[in-house]
Amino acid sequence: MRNELGRIRIVLRALHSEDSGQDLVEYAFIAAAIALGAAAAMGTVAEQVNSVFLALASKFQIAS
Repeated sequence: MRNELGRIRIVLRALHSEDSGQDLVEYAFIAAAIALGAAAAMGTVAEQVNSVFLALASKFQIAS
């Protein structure tokens, strides 16, 4: 019985110390945060670009 518990402890310690996939998860979280920030900012940017085009269109209509 002790031998089996010892093996289980060794396996659990190995699993706890293994962090090979941790970097990938962190990069995925960073990429998701950047994507969410970009998506949130697109609404504001789109409104500003639209207002610039509307201002240019009205100037062109006045000029012609």
